[in-house]
Amino acid sequence: MSKLYSTGLFFLIFFSHTAFSQKKTLQAKSITENITIDGKINEQIWESASIASDFIMFEPDNGKPISNDKKTEVKVLYDNNAIYISALLFDNEPDKIQREITNRDVFGVSDHFSVYLNGFNDGQQDFRFFVSAAGVQMDCLATEDYEDFTWDAIWDSEVTITEFGWAVEMKIPYAALRFSKADKQTWGLNFMREIKRDVQKYTWNRIDTKIGAVIPQAGILQGIENIQTPTRLFLIPYSSAYYQQSDIGSDTTLKAGLDIKYGINDSFTLDAILVPDFGQTKFDNAILNLLPFEQQFAENRPFFTEGTDLFNKGGLFYSRRIGGGSTTELLLGDQEEITNYPSTVDLLNAVKISGRTEKGLGIGFLNAVTEKTRATILNNDTGEIRKEVIEPLTNYNMFVLDQRFNQNSSVSFVNANTTRNGDFRDANASALLFDLNTKDNKYNLYGDFKYSAIKAIEDYDGFKTEIGFEKTSGKYRYGFSGKYLSENYDVNDLGINFYSNYHNAYGHASYRIVNPTKIFNTFRLNEYVNFEIDNTSGKLQTGAFGTEIKATTLNNDTLEFVAELSPFKTFDFYEPREYGRYVFLPEKMIAILNFTSNDNNPFTLIIQPTFTKYNESGRNNYGFYLGPKYRFNDKFSLSFAAEYTNMKNDRGWVDFDDTGIIFAERNREILQNDFTGKYALNNKMTINLTARYYWSYSKNHEFFTLQDSGYLIPNTAYAQNKDRNFNSWNFDLSYSWWFAPGSEISVLYRNYGLQRSDIVEKRVSKNLDNIFKSDLTNVLSVSIRYFIDYNAVKNKF
Repeated sequence: MSKLYSTGLFFLIFFSHTAFSQKKTLQAKSITENITIDGKINEQIWESASIASDFIMFEPDNGKPISNDKKTEVKVLYDNNAIYISALLFDNEPDKIQREITNRDVFGVSDHFSVYLNGFNDGQQDFRFFVSAAGVQMDCLATEDYEDFTWDAIWDSEVTITEFGWAVEMKIPYAALRFSKADKQTWGLNFMREIKRDVQKYTWNRIDTKIGAVIPQAGILQGIENIQTPTRLFLIPYSSAYYQQSDIGSDTTLKAGLDIKYGINDSFTLDAILVPDFGQTKFDNAILNLLPFEQQFAENRPFFTEGTDLFNKGGLFYSRRIGGGSTTELLLGDQEEITNYPSTVDLLNAVKISGRTEKGLGIGFLNAVTEKTRATILNNDTGEIRKEVIEPLTNYNMFVLDQRFNQNSSVSFVNANTTRNGDFRDANASALLFDLNTKDNKYNLYGDFKYSAIKAIEDYDGFKTEIGFEKTSGKYRYGFSGKYLSENYDVNDLGINFYSNYHNAYGHASYRIVNPTKIFNTFRLNEYVNFEIDNTSGKLQTGAFGTEIKATTLNNDTLEFVAELSPFKTFDFYEPREYGRYVFLPEKMIAILNFTSNDNNPFTLIIQPTFTKYNESGRNNYGFYLGPKYRFNDKFSLSFAAEYTNMKNDRGWVDFDDTGIIFAERNREILQNDFTGKYALNNKMTINLTARYYWSYSKNHEFFTLQDSGYLIPNTAYAQNKDRNFNSWNFDLSYSWWFAPGSEISVLYRNYGLQRSDIVEKRVSKNLDNIFKSDLTNVLSVSIRYFIDYNAVKNKF
């Protein structure tokens, strides 16, 4: 009886057929006429198209119908090349429509209209296209967990400000979408309108915020039938020139290359880069890293950010591994020194294929090859110079299968493989993932099993597994999960993972309002508990209870509070830098406050103080973040961010010696200043300034030796200077002109420098003086890329 009851309960939870509220349906109209995308909507064919109207508020007052003076009317046409969308957005105060001009994919202080398209109507992924009232485009690939704005499609849009409000026209080529081969198409569809000054968003098909999932609540687009889509072949040749100057000398570099995008069919696309050039990507934010782990950098190279949602499943893909630093340690003779050690490895070429079948099977394949890289070593006695391979010719592969079903559930398989030529380390990692939701999106069951295998001097393998359950709808929500990582779990050849050899239990419960109250527009309270235990020793490495509160006031200012209490003695198994060793960590309490003012105002401000108190005499951390921004007008804005952290009597590893592992008690300070400016000449041409100054030091005042018990005892004999002083400066001034769809001319002036020292200088002015007197590098570069549509060329000839 109990077995039948359990089985019935499982099916009730995970295969419930409870339906959403009735979905709206819009009929697209077939056309043969040409539509001019000018924002005027004056072609006669628009008059006979079906109208999508009666928008419903998404937030803050979910479910409230839009007022008549803000009514919105949207129509959809299509031909064999694209779908066309017109929108009339009424506003009884058109002079108050916000329309800040920004860079592409930056929302800014503007009203927006957007369309969400799902060519498979599977409730899993949207292609989202946004247009601001200033005419700026934004687009992204969206799942329930993430909006990927690094994805950029080629599409047309224009807006006009009218006496009744504003109007939008959009042309979205089929090349920018993915859909099935069916003669009669049924797509998921929703429209969203944002009225910025009121901080309100409305959708055509109602999205109930009591339900956690948004995408399955879309309406339906019908009427697209028997389309004959053109060949999807796009070529993007580019050329760039660099002039670099420093104290060492100067040189000039010319580069040229080609990006290729080919539509294998309406669902799958091949992307390839030949002779890549990433010289104008955003600089990395270098820091003084005293942690036992490498610094994790953001990916700024377009090929590895655009359309990589499939490859990011399972967390096995950290794209900065491709073309990053070497993985080989050099063995030097007594009289040898390294005279040249390349910091990066050149990427030779890369290709990716991704898409989804009409039955919901997503397939992704990525391959990249990096070249053999050598360091130069000098023998100071003989003068002999030799070169040593620090990274061989290396091949990186990602392969993903992702089966979607029931509108909102999926099962995935992921494989990451790194193969190095010759007798170097090879690696392979695989993951099986599942994400199951009830039809009404009230409950979620998720989990994974991952396996890694390393082929090196000594082969080893490991695994990680996790399972979790959550209630994902309503005012009250909760969840719990557990995971286990084996001792030798290692995915760091193509992924990134810092911690292993522990098991974990996590739980949370939250409350939120779904409609405004007399005090708050939004309010969310979350309580959580997290425990992690080392597998080998059974010692606690994390034991924390936390509270998170986030709210927006009726004035649309945001307030946040986070408090975390760790009332147990815990141990760090990584800071000692030696396998099997650990160091004691005292109990602690963390508190974070945040105030973010309404960004509709010309002057906005972010204030965030932080404080950490350890149960150890004199040991505490405090920090402060201040971020003012002023918008002079719709074209010009300046912002500044200052972040300061002070760590009193911090403790950490500094060295190994004959007595064992040496720790230091130290004082640390970190100061980072970021300055950004934007001037938009128009919605396709901008001048941008980004400057960053970072300074940090570590001043040791007492040394210890780590005991086998994990506790420290004083070491008065150690006398090495392990102080650190670190300065980093970056300055980018750029001009960008999108002179045609997908085509850009950019000019960049870059100035940067980095300085390390074991002499601590606590005066900021002196540190600034030192960094500017150091060997700063200046780079001036000009780049042009041009988008070529095979069909446009074919039609001309």
